[in-house]
Order: sequence, then structure tokens, then C-alpha cells
Amino acid sequence: MTSPSTTSAPESPAAAAGDRRRWFALAIVMTAAFMDLVDVTIVNIAIPSIQRDAGASFSQIQWITAGYSLAFAAGLVTGGRLGDIHGRKRIFLIGITGFTVASALCGFAANPEMLVASRILQGGMAALMVPQVLSIVHATFPAHERGKVFGLFGMIVGLGAVSGPLLGALLTEWNIFGLEWRPIFLINLPVGIAGVLLGRKFISESKAPRALKLDLVGVVLVTAGLLMLLYPLTRGRELGWPTWGYVMMAGSLVVFGALVAYEKRKAAKDGSPLVELSLFKVKSFAAGIAVQTVFGITLGIFFLVWTLYMQIGLGWSALRAGLTGVPFSIAVSAAAGISVQKLVPRFGRKVLQTGAVAMAAGVLIYIWEAGRYGADIAPWQMALPLVVMGVGMGLIVAPLTDAVLSDVPQEHAGSASGLINTVQQMGTALGLGLVSVVFFGVIDEHVRPDRIPAEFVDGFQNALWWVAAVLAVIFLVMFALPAKPKQHVEGSAAETTVPEKEPALT
Repeated sequence: MTSPSTTSAPESPAAAAGDRRRWFALAIVMTAAFMDLVDVTIVNIAIPSIQRDAGASFSQIQWITAGYSLAFAAGLVTGGRLGDIHGRKRIFLIGITGFTVASALCGFAANPEMLVASRILQGGMAALMVPQVLSIVHATFPAHERGKVFGLFGMIVGLGAVSGPLLGALLTEWNIFGLEWRPIFLINLPVGIAGVLLGRKFISESKAPRALKLDLVGVVLVTAGLLMLLYPLTRGRELGWPTWGYVMMAGSLVVFGALVAYEKRKAAKDGSPLVELSLFKVKSFAAGIAVQTVFGITLGIFFLVWTLYMQIGLGWSALRAGLTGVPFSIAVSAAAGISVQKLVPRFGRKVLQTGAVAMAAGVLIYIWEAGRYGADIAPWQMALPLVVMGVGMGLIVAPLTDAVLSDVPQEHAGSASGLINTVQQMGTALGLGLVSVVFFGVIDEHVRPDRIPAEFVDGFQNALWWVAAVLAVIFLVMFALPAKPKQHVEGSAAETTVPEKEPALT
């Protein structure tokens, strides 16, 4: 998501005059953001139902989630820049229209292949829609109102994280009109249509005064590199790890090297690269990007594996699994608010490191409980590790963006903010790809029914050991972050940072 801080046009006359229409515009864009957040979290809980009803393979299950994250990540920066050039209202309306159409295609998908393709389209449309949300807010509201508006956005993020899994569980459990999992996508249709109609009427157009050019070559290289890395990871186990898979993964490194070389030339030529490489000379930013990427890998692995473990391994219903996750979501939201307002100003990066330690502790408790209770584990027994993990995640996700941007020059705040969100989504996609190694690699896809619980418990524990190891790496890398937050002044890079999209159930 690109920050509006460096790309917004001057305050609109409507905003300065206190036009009430801006509050309708706010409701519309916040609803779109909520729709995106819920759509991400709602899918995980319905994955087992999709597998049973549509006959999806394990690799197709991964691509139903990873395809969205990959398309979203690849298009985020370009989506924000298109809004700067062609108008944020116009690109927002195109994005929400496409997102609604893609949701219909997902809901009416005739087979797993069509569902995967529709999810990739949906992620691409979200990449057009989501970056405009806070840019529109920034261009519509005067500076003295933005703090309150961004606070509302934070509430929407928390609400999306909590309500998504529950809504997905209810829609799947109710089996409306015998449609099984399909209503989790079809519910977007009335919301999306209303957003398009009302958005045309109430949202004011805004553009950047000096918009940069598009870097389509950079987008192609990023997407190609990620596909070359992720495709062999997700299909390799099913195909017996063929030689071409290793060649393709090695080739992705060459593509990423070509991306770096091209971006250097692009920056020297017209100053509009997709990735501002000079930012990586800032120690705290480089370390923060590493943390964000690896943290995304953690999220990608855990949440898909967790859902499959509960619903397929333990045989729980979607509703039971959704309710089990409520303590986690509440803990994330509560800890996130406390960390930003109370803890980080006093203790600095120690708060983030404590979060990594807490998450790792919760993971280790979960590993012990999964082994101790096996298939007889109850939801209330999962509450302790989930709350500990949720508190740890809340201590990390809320203040991390500010810590990463604290030393970034103001003129690069927009590019840096967009890159942060992009790498997190890329990390999530990579984590989802790694599920085939750390989870499915332990499970026999054709296991006998009576062996399913034991197989899935083993796979879950193995995946969690990997998550714990990644969290240890995150803890160490965090030493490169600033020890204490800077005292921000009006217009500083960190002060104008876009609130982070909630990654909790991506």
C-alpha cells in the first residue's frame, strides 16, 4: 500500500470546507477495505470444505491462498502509482468493480483450476483497490482530522481480523441453498455493487501533482521471479521433486539479480523505479524489510496449516474451528493497541523482540499440547498458546512499520511504505508455498482414514518447529532496528505512514 504522504494533491476545497460528503466517501472506502480484509481471512476457514466439495488437491489448496497473495503483492506498488497518475477515484472504482466480478467468478467456479485463476484475478483487483483507500482519505480530509480517521481504520482492521473467520465459518456451516463454501465469495457481490454506485457519487477525484511513471518491466521481473520460486515449491512434492524444479528455483535468483540491475538503471534514467534501492542503505529499513518478509513467511505457514490441522486432522466443523480462533484475534487487537500507545514509546524495539519471544513461546506450548493430547485436544486447551501467540503478534505488527520507517528520508516515505506491504505479502505467498515442504511433506496424501489424525498432528508439529525457528531469526534481525522511536514532528515520514494491513489470517 503506498503512503499518501508524498503523493497526495493539496487538500481539496471540499475537505477544507468541511463537506459532509467526505464522511460518505470514508464509509465507502472503509467498507471496501473491510471487504478485502474479510475476504482474506474468510477463505482459510473454508479451505477444507473447498477441498471436499471441489476435489482440490493439496497444491491447488495452496494456490487458492498463495495466488491471491502473489497477485496482490506484485500489483500493490503499481496499483498505488496508477492512482497517482490516473486518479484515485477512477482506479478505486475499477478495482472494486474487478474485485466484485472476480468474487462472482470464485463463487461460481466450476472446478479448482477456475477457482485458482479467479483468486489470482481477485488479488490483482485488490491491488488496484486497496492502495487507493488511504490515499483517498489523505486527499479528502484535512490534516487535523486524519488522526481520528486513521484510528477508525485501525478499528476496521481489528474488526476484519475477528469477524472474517467467524463469518466464513457460519456461511460454510449454514450451507446456504446447498452452495457449500461458495457464499463466502458471493457475499461480496451486493457490497461491491453498492460500493461502485455510491463511490461514483460521493468520492472526489484526486491525483498526484508530480506522478512518477509506471515500471512495468519491474513488475514483470518481480512476478516472474516469485512464480519461478513458488511454483516448484508447491508442485515439487506431488511430482517427485523433478530436476526442472530445482533449475527453475535457481533461475529465480538470476531473475531477482536482473531486477536489481534494471532498477538501478531505471532510477538513474528517470527516477521512477518500482523498488527504490537506495532505501536499503538505511540500516533500520533493510533490517525491517527482512523482518517483514520473514514474518510474512511465518504467517503463511501457520494459518493454512492450523486450519487444515483442526478441520481435516481433528475433524472439527468450520464453526468450531472459527470460534477457536477468536481468543487469538482478540489478543492481537488488544496487544496492538497497547504496544503503540504505551509500550513502544517507553521501551522501543524491546517490545517487538518481546513479541517475537512471546510468539515463539506460544508456538512451543502448542507443539507440546498437540503431542500431549493428540486428536483429543479441545478448543479450550488451545486457548493458552493462541492467546500467547496473539499477544506476541500484536506487539509486532502494530509498531513494526513505524520502526522500519523511522530513519527513512521524508521524500521516500511513500515508496518505502508501499515496499513494506509488498514484501509482507510476498513473504506470505512464500510461506504458503513452503507448506508443501514443512507440512504436506510429512503427510501421506493417500493416508488411510484411521491414520489421518496422527498424520496431521505430526505434520502440524513439524510445521510449528519451522515457525519457531523463523521467529528466532526474526528476534535476532530486530537488533538492527532503532533502539527507541524518534520524536516525530509534523510531516515526518513515520507520522504519515499508512496503517499496516492486518496480516493475521492472510
